[in-house]
Amino acid sequence: MRSRWSDAEAAALAARFGAERGPRLYTSRLLGADPSLVLHGGGNTSQKGSAENALGEALAALFVKASGHDLATLEPEGLPALDLGWLLRLRALEELSDAAMLNELRTHLFDHRAPTPSIETLVHAWIPKRVVDHTHADAILALTNREGGEACVREALGPGAVVLPYAKAGFALAKAAAAAFDARPDASALVLMHHGVITWGDTARESYERMIDAVGAAERWLEAHARRPLPASPTPLARARERLATVAPVLRGLLAAPSGDADRPFRRVVLRALVEPAVLDFVDAEGARELALTPTLTSDHLIRTKALPLFVDAPAWGDAARVREQLRAAIDGYTSGYAAYVDRHRAELAPGIAPADPRPRVVLLPGLGAVCAGEDAGSADVARDITRQTLAVKARVAATGGRYQGLPERELFEMEYYALQQAKLARPPAGRLAAEVALVTGAAGAIGGGIARGLLREGCHVAVTDLAGERLDALVRELSAEAGGRVIGVPIDVADPESVAAGFAEVSRAWGGVDLLVVNAGVAHVAPLAELSLEAFRRLERVNVEGTLLPLAEAARHFAVQGTGGDVVLVSTKNVFAPGASFGAYSATKAASHQLARIASLELAPLGVRVNMVAPDAVFGDGARRSGLWQEVGPARMKARGLDERGLEEYYRDRNLLRARIRADHVAAAVLFFATRQTPTTGATLPVDGGLPDATPR
Repeated sequence: MRSRWSDAEAAALAARFGAERGPRLYTSRLLGADPSLVLHGGGNTSQKGSAENALGEALAALFVKASGHDLATLEPEGLPALDLGWLLRLRALEELSDAAMLNELRTHLFDHRAPTPSIETLVHAWIPKRVVDHTHADAILALTNREGGEACVREALGPGAVVLPYAKAGFALAKAAAAAFDARPDASALVLMHHGVITWGDTARESYERMIDAVGAAERWLEAHARRPLPASPTPLARARERLATVAPVLRGLLAAPSGDADRPFRRVVLRALVEPAVLDFVDAEGARELALTPTLTSDHLIRTKALPLFVDAPAWGDAARVREQLRAAIDGYTSGYAAYVDRHRAELAPGIAPADPRPRVVLLPGLGAVCAGEDAGSADVARDITRQTLAVKARVAATGGRYQGLPERELFEMEYYALQQAKLARPPAGRLAAEVALVTGAAGAIGGGIARGLLREGCHVAVTDLAGERLDALVRELSAEAGGRVIGVPIDVADPESVAAGFAEVSRAWGGVDLLVVNAGVAHVAPLAELSLEAFRRLERVNVEGTLLPLAEAARHFAVQGTGGDVVLVSTKNVFAPGASFGAYSATKAASHQLARIASLELAPLGVRVNMVAPDAVFGDGARRSGLWQEVGPARMKARGLDERGLEEYYRDRNLLRARIRADHVAAAVLFFATRQTPTTGATLPVDGGLPDATPR
């Protein structure tokens, strides 16, 4: 651990945000950027200064990180200002309930629109130093979370550190921290057992570098006492990744909770895995189960991962049926155990706080690694990152010969269901498809790109697939700028069964499985039958027919394994119902594709899978992305009608009843109609053509 302070970087933020606020934001971001110090909204920082009230009076103020805001990306609005004078007066109270404390914080903000301050605001207020920092540093927790931890902390950090027994975050911790500081005003750090470390200073740099010094001292102690590192796992990474692709859909299905909604019978989760050498070393080590089934490093992690993971003993890799039963039994046992844990402490549940889903958030699998679940990829990523750090710290404790020791169950429950912690999980709805995963074939074209964008807007996780190349790469870059980690690019040749199977496996490794298949890949060719070469026809047959059959077949197998139903939407065409002259190869092969989807609707219904078709007329492009199909057939169409490109678009618009120009987002809306299950429909075709009587499905 070393200081990453840069005078130039600090000056740049000072120039941008002011000499007072800039350095505070800078060191907050330095702390937040290091996952060994804080993770995903954890930790908090503050600075004392002044703020004006409505009368123009300058009052003493505390600027403290808002609850749930991320230090790594902290902006000025993430440091709301409170009336420091009032906060100091609260120290005279003997008790203050959580609700009352929150009320005092909210009602003494200088701006009522500001976000809610950290639950540890009073800790920052009552330590009489201008700048205060608090982290959940891994190295500190590797000292505090063990038998005899207090002695280890004192030995590692020396007399400059004060050790404080565990206290619940909020008023109780603030009282204890203030009393500890009063007793040792010469101290440089306050170590909180099972929680983290607090440092302070007259400047942002001083407090930050004291933090680095304290954590560095803990790291040096751990390195000096390391005796028994975990042995290297015998499991090759490649084999673990193969196992993940196979088991992820099974696990994802078993972790889905019944919803009570006939149209959407399951509340799905998204999975994120840790298949890494250090994690494999942990789960494959002797005694891994005993070490793993100990509480989280800090109470701040409870709402993300639950107190304990699920550890699956000796998975029967190579026997799919046996592994499924092992997982089912393990999850059932965990669920019963969690329900009993809630029942033991139900009387302590605050009004309005409901018990969490009893299924595990973290599953540890020897021979594979760890798999973490969340309502979407973002929450699963948080659980995954916390799990990585948790296992690393527990391994470090074991390597120094220590015995890991977490908080007692009552304290764990108290913090897991702490109303102010639960509030961090509250967020606006992410969309109707927030926990869904879609695979779109032929996505690099105009229609496919438009469908992917529409799905992403509804919160879906989307694997855009097409032939490898710049078109696919460019689409991924474009969509990632809007959707971040909810989009991945997976090269697939839909006419190659191995490529299709590998694509589904890659999506399973990324997010756990697939819920929606959009069969969109297709090619066209213009030639009258008398001039249509067999080679050209076979090219279309491979992509349009085999490129439908193979994804449908793989999806059918996948949905059967996952066991939570699903949806398939085929992008058909008006040519199935109203074929055009010189368009025989396209019309015939798309008709075969359409018929395969209709058959799939019959065969997959028992699995809870709905299969529907959308039949668009000509879509010329999606923004700057031109339709590959129309780039191929457009020139001949324009030549035959004596039109330029604009004229051809007008021709197609004028021939439908609504005089509508059909766009990619129209097709996306039709796909979303089926994907969001607005009606109990399967085997249907929805025209997206502005009204073409000859092409009406019948």
